[in-house]
Amino acid sequence: MKLIIQIPCYNEAQTLEIALNALPKQIDGIDIIEYLIINDGSKDNTVEVARNWGVQYIVNFLQNKGLAKGFMAGLDACLQNGADIIVNTDADNQYCGEDIEKLVRPIINGVADIVIGERPIDDTEHFSPLKKKLQHFGSWVVRKASNSDIPDAPSGFRAYSREAALRMNVVNEYTYTLETIVQAGRDKIAMVSVPIRTNPELRSSRLFNSMFGYVKKSMLTIIRAFMMYKPLRFFTLLGSFPIIVGIGIGLRFLYYFVTGYGNGHIQSLILATCLIMVGVQTIVVGLQADVIAANRKILEDIQYHVRKINYSKDTTQNGTNE
Repeated sequence: MKLIIQIPCYNEAQTLEIALNALPKQIDGIDIIEYLIINDGSKDNTVEVARNWGVQYIVNFLQNKGLAKGFMAGLDACLQNGADIIVNTDADNQYCGEDIEKLVRPIINGVADIVIGERPIDDTEHFSPLKKKLQHFGSWVVRKASNSDIPDAPSGFRAYSREAALRMNVVNEYTYTLETIVQAGRDKIAMVSVPIRTNPELRSSRLFNSMFGYVKKSMLTIIRAFMMYKPLRFFTLLGSFPIIVGIGIGLRFLYYFVTGYGNGHIQSLILATCLIMVGVQTIVVGLQADVIAANRKILEDIQYHVRKINYSKDTTQNGTNE
């Protein structure tokens, strides 16, 4: 069984070697452990540090494309090079490398296809109280959207089986962490969470410039994923509000009409009609989106089989550059 540990990198020359040194060299049940970095348009000597350390595979972007595209490029490279299990970790040594064994164990034992590390958020000193609350809230929203029980959805410390990696498809350009959980929940891919440790902060996060920016992008990602993977439920919930309000206003008009005071409340009847029409049209949009989602599922199944053929272990190569 072959494990490839992938690390997205953007100007990580100062911390990459620290993170690489902490990675495991041997795990029971794993025959081969190899390493891959995704150089996401770094301007420093990140690639040189990786090569000098002995990283086997380097996916190289000439321009920064973001975490989501880097993650998918890394998955493709790992699959192409015969990985049975893929672990994603960070170049800033945020996660404890020894806990990779915890991540891969459920996959080795055949318990799960995706394993997500649960950080001790409440005990992490460099997380502000606001960030801790937002992390918990964001994870709760993702659990509702994905019908899963993952307690730490934003965690990037995770492991994928080959089967799960073949099915992953990220379309947003911000981050892969939230969308992949919603997708896995929709596709009923077995996911579990394991507690992991974190290391002291070596540098500030580069994923967002402010807490407001983080919240905005995360919520947009969750809403978009919910719309893509559960469109009928999303638009039905959205359309129900104007319908309920419209019915309430309509009943109020009927009350006044029956009691002989309807002439002064015609505007209520017009408003009720408009609200109900808006709600019904929203649900119709949901039905159309549900048909599109069904076609998307067919395309994803085709993509899965194409990937399975392209990344067959009989045709894997020894190196990848992009």
